Amino acid sequence: MKNKYLIDAVNYFISGDWGQEKPCEQTPNKVACIRGADIENVNAQKTDTIPERYVKNASLENKTLNVGDIVIEKSGGSPTQSTGRVAYISQKVKDDLKNVVCSNFCTAFKPKSDYYSKFIFYYFQNVYNSNVFFQFESQTTGIKNLLLDSALKNIPLTDFDLTTQYRIAAVLSCLDEKIALNNRINDNLEAMAKTIYEYWFVQNADEKWEKKTFGDYIQSTGGYAFKSSEWTDNGIPVIKIKDIQEDNTLSFDEISSVLYDTIIDNKFIANAGEVVIAMTGATIGKCAIVPYYDNTIFVNQRVGIFKSENPIQKLPFLINSLNQSYVRETIIKISNGAAQPNISNEQINSIELLIPQSNIIEKYNNIFEPIYKRILKNLSENLHLTTLRDYLLPLLMNGQVSVNYHLCMSVHTSAELDSLDFILCIWKF
Repeated sequence: MKNKYLIDAVNYFISGDWGQEKPCEQTPNKVACIRGADIENVNAQKTDTIPERYVKNASLENKTLNVGDIVIEKSGGSPTQSTGRVAYISQKVKDDLKNVVCSNFCTAFKPKSDYYSKFIFYYFQNVYNSNVFFQFESQTTGIKNLLLDSALKNIPLTDFDLTTQYRIAAVLSCLDEKIALNNRINDNLEAMAKTIYEYWFVQNADEKWEKKTFGDYIQSTGGYAFKSSEWTDNGIPVIKIKDIQEDNTLSFDEISSVLYDTIIDNKFIANAGEVVIAMTGATIGKCAIVPYYDNTIFVNQRVGIFKSENPIQKLPFLINSLNQSYVRETIIKISNGAAQPNISNEQINSIELLIPQSNIIEKYNNIFEPIYKRILKNLSENLHLTTLRDYLLPLLMNGQVSVNYHLCMSVHTSAELDSLDFILCIWKF
């Protein structure tokens, strides 16, 4: 049998177009433009941060992406992250964005008809996770470039029949769909909490309320400065600034670790419901809620953390106060004096906060505490589902496990999802 490679799954390529910021006679067509930075959000079916650009008529006709197309990042990466990340254009993404293209730093392709496009997406994702694309990179002017033609012609493609491709993709898609559903639930719950916060504490603010500070409500403290000898590839996770996302979540995808026998004060341990904040760098002031987590999590230096005896009880008022635009603006203004933006915990604690009578805050927190417990539960479930998906992905693609069709289909059509169901969906050779 002839060996197959990634290139054998490609029908044709669709080049990118960054277009123009504003419409003009030559570029009148508004499109959403997927960058490398948008790939994770596209796969999570979050489309609200994807930039709008304006392109020529020819680009609209020839470069618009459709359901089943796959975007691959060809320039970017970092010393620890290769190029080659992929995004799948789902029906929801297409419905949300309508006319969508990829940027010049990416390219897209349409898989051949004898390959299931969602399976090919997961196959490329497994190649990326395996760090294979590092072997096919060049670097110019500080930017890494994926030697895409060479990579596609040299990376093997396991030959699964179309039925098996559908089954494998069904298992992995069901996990991703549940993760996306949890994210949508959380978005709606957070929007509801924000709406009530705005109505109670912004639109109907009373002149009699006291102008106090965040420190009067809850104190932030700094993280721990770990020694270089304590860092390891597999150990206790440590929250760094890079792990804090703009949507108030933590990313555990590339979280750093220290040795298991590392012992530090409890004040450097992050507990569920506490909020961490970036204290330096270009994204200074971004915040994230610590989810329920099975093991200990430490906080690194230059990451602040708001700690209290009952963090979840104080969380609703705290996180919605921190998300007020003036807070980020104040932090940026305070930090602008140095070459690298920096802010201290004392400066964070001194930021002005309008505090009403304690019974009003208590009432708001009591209403939304169970809501935020649900949000934390969903975040925790997503961590488990992501771990399970990433565990299954290489096993399925390497043929080490096979999908049980009947159980898989029963789970795939079910509204509820449990990790045990997925373990029952597969059997080892």
